[in-house]
Amino acid sequence: MRLVILGGPGAGKGTQAEKLCSKVSIPLLAVGDILRAEIAGETDLGKLAVSYVEKGELVPDEILIRFIGRRLLLWDVFNGWVLEGYPRTAFQAEELDFLLDDLAQELDWAIWLKVPIEVLRSRSIERDRSDDHPEILQRRLDLFHERTIPLLEYYEYRNKLLTVNGDQSPEQVQQDLLKLLEAKVK
Repeated sequence: MRLVILGGPGAGKGTQAEKLCSKVSIPLLAVGDILRAEIAGETDLGKLAVSYVEKGELVPDEILIRFIGRRLLLWDVFNGWVLEGYPRTAFQAEELDFLLDDLAQELDWAIWLKVPIEVLRSRSIERDRSDDHPEILQRRLDLFHERTIPLLEYYEYRNKLLTVNGDQSPEQVQQDLLKLLEAKVK
């Protein structure tokens, strides 16, 4: 199973991705972790990305997709994976599809953790991360909203979008997600 997990800041993407990967025994490919590992390892790609990260800028798409491409060549992803933190735009989704095509892989589903904006805001404030300062959080929510509709439309048009109510307990979200995936696999 090859999946991407989508949702706003505070939707529970990391939590649900970890639980899902543990349940179905496939690796979690968290883009932030991949990026940090490449930078720490001082790889060629890490050296390309570090200047952007140090300035607090987004790493360009053409560099990010190379990170993901390199990670998808490792043996542990043969039976599937869950990608978290990418794609965030319809353009990135299309780039991911091109990459997967080149690797003779195909995305099975894009999982959308649907959570109301007010809930995303309150969850983000509660978790008290440095990038959840009110002004930064508002900017992240605004960016998320303007990018999300085209991204969801991209996957919906391709019949790859699965929507899960993320405004529930993490356990209930996981249960609903597993039921949905089981129904689609049959």
